[in-house]
Amino acid sequence: MTTFSPKTGVVILAAGQGKRMKSNIPKVMHELHGKPMIGHMVDAVMASGVTDKPVVVVSPQSDLIRKYLGDKVEYAVQTQQLGTAHATAEAEEVMNTVDCVLVLYGDLPLLSSSTIETFTKFPKENIVMGTTTVQDFEGERKAFYSFGRILRDEQGHVINIREMKDCSPEELDIRELNTGLYSFPATWLWGHVKKTETNNAQGEHYLTDVIFMAMKEGLQIDTVNVPVKESFGISSQEDLAFAHSFTYSMEE
Repeated sequence: MTTFSPKTGVVILAAGQGKRMKSNIPKVMHELHGKPMIGHMVDAVMASGVTDKPVVVVSPQSDLIRKYLGDKVEYAVQTQQLGTAHATAEAEEVMNTVDCVLVLYGDLPLLSSSTIETFTKFPKENIVMGTTTVQDFEGERKAFYSFGRILRDEQGHVINIREMKDCSPEELDIRELNTGLYSFPATWLWGHVKKTETNNAQGEHYLTDVIFMAMKEGLQIDTVNVPVKESFGISSQEDLAFAHSFTYSMEE
């Protein structure tokens, strides 16, 4: 296991209510292969070489998560469900000694330590986003059709993330997709994440808007290729069953 420089801190967003799970327990406490999803994610972070304890952002009703994880992690509380950018901002006070902040999700239990490690190898001033590329949207890959498309210029630079509902027919054919995983310079992130607005259908603060701020400032966005199966987020019991069955059959 390697110790990385710059110093990276990891935020794991786990405060979502997970209404589609139709369950009384937190979404991230549902088990995949005999372990809660949040356990898979925390173990992957700890195996990646990141030295600081990950910060898990939880809701006020987080007793089950806290009992399971104990002191393996630090905690931040999101008292209102106001989006991914808002949840990330709640972790600032706990992360005042890191150079970079890597934002992950508690419902991505298949994300590997090696992929997390890749995010940590960029210079501390770089903004990095995880993308995944599918060969098509058939079969098990149809779950990725709703992901935002990555738009690049002729030089290969990321110039936009187009949400599926806003895509033209040509853009819908794009196979490179946004996973929602991001690494930011810490000081830059804390100065921008609270500037996000809620002028969207859900009335929430989105991390994607922080990426848009970087683009408007002319900052280069680097990318990490995340294997397709590692990009699969679990939001329902159907997703959970699907993850059990497709993990080793999906082509990368």
